[in-house]
Amino acid sequence: MKKIRACVIAGTHSGCGKTSVSLGLMRALSRQGNTVQPYKCGPDFIDPGHHTRACGRISHNLDGWMLSPGINRDIFHRYAAGCDLALVEGVMGLHDGYSGTREDGSTAHMAKQLGLPVVLVVDARAMARSAAALVGGYVGFDPDVQVAGVIFNRVGSESHAGLLRDAMGLLPDVPVLGCLKREEEIGFSSRHLGLHTADEEEDESRYERLADWVDGCLDLNVLLSAIPEVEIAPPNDPDLPEPRVRLGVARDEAFCFYYAENLRLLRQAGAELVEFSPMRDKKLPEDLDALYYGGGYPELYAFELSQNTRMKKQVRAFHESGRPIYAECGGFMYLMRDIVNREQGRFAMTGLFPVRAIMNERFRALGYRAVETSADSLLGPVGTLARGHEFHYSAIEEPLAQEAMHAIYFLRDRKGPRDTPEGFLVGNTLGSYVHLHFGSGNVARSFVDFASR
Repeated sequence: MKKIRACVIAGTHSGCGKTSVSLGLMRALSRQGNTVQPYKCGPDFIDPGHHTRACGRISHNLDGWMLSPGINRDIFHRYAAGCDLALVEGVMGLHDGYSGTREDGSTAHMAKQLGLPVVLVVDARAMARSAAALVGGYVGFDPDVQVAGVIFNRVGSESHAGLLRDAMGLLPDVPVLGCLKREEEIGFSSRHLGLHTADEEEDESRYERLADWVDGCLDLNVLLSAIPEVEIAPPNDPDLPEPRVRLGVARDEAFCFYYAENLRLLRQAGAELVEFSPMRDKKLPEDLDALYYGGGYPELYAFELSQNTRMKKQVRAFHESGRPIYAECGGFMYLMRDIVNREQGRFAMTGLFPVRAIMNERFRALGYRAVETSADSLLGPVGTLARGHEFHYSAIEEPLAQEAMHAIYFLRDRKGPRDTPEGFLVGNTLGSYVHLHFGSGNVARSFVDFASR
């Protein structure tokens, strides 16, 4: 088995700069000639896209709540094989996860599952000796989490860096791996749901500037020497089977939220994936057996989507033919009657679901969801189980037309059962605000089997 250096880049809290630090490290280490495999803890879709741009390798999600420890280890080892380094960006703060009492879904939980050390990113603004107290608290909270060192971010001056290093002398077992000077303009701009997506980022120099920032403030050799090697044992995956269905996957700026593992599992189940753009293409690809609409930002491209009337007509005809369509969040919105942006007005969508999506100023749902189906569907028979995540600003505006669309999801969150209707079925079209990870159940195989029939 090959040994490589690997670690988790964690943060003390959301907004401490761990994404900027992760991207800077990924690009800086890649341009040294290393093959760097990136990963993201948690259900986020946007950060992995930036990882992919920074490293030139597809980033994969790891999740301690949606996925079993064995699945997480399989994903980690499968893609780290053949690489020189593996970097896992954490989610939120180091110990934040499914709830206030459980570690499931936290960065710390994932580090323990994978047996990886943590490099802790600390926002050091307006702190000196207190920074050592903060780090000491994180290190001592869970002794099973190995902290390989700390990177201080937003350091104001060399004098400030000196104070931080002096203070960390009180914690001799936690080395300071570097002090990053304050660069408020170096990161990526944000909006609702998070950063702007990598597909929208036209300025490749942003990744270079992040790498220059990291390379100029950290000694990368010291950083690497603090990270121990781990053995990589790639799973013995079977060869991909001959495709038995053609699955159209909506992919453009409006629909770009897909777990890479979902797509792999669909291929492994026998699907040929054929990408198309609901915004620009005038017709669906030929000879499709099913459609898959991921999430994204249809509200930002509502005008372009509404104007592509030929595509919308084709989607309606596809639905009426009885062939299955699966849509999540933004894809679900596209299959509704229309989308309403308060500033721009109403835009007609495909109308497969007889309801309207209206955008709100604040998010309407956020968190992990466990799903159990109450009817047969493309996901599988009654009682199919899967796990996913929900995060959206839009909501269905008008009362549900129960005779036209049937809610088949029984949902649970960290507080228990949810009485919100979800998982809407119209014919063989299934739409939901929940993003499912196919590694949490047998839904990829079921979807392909359903399409093949």
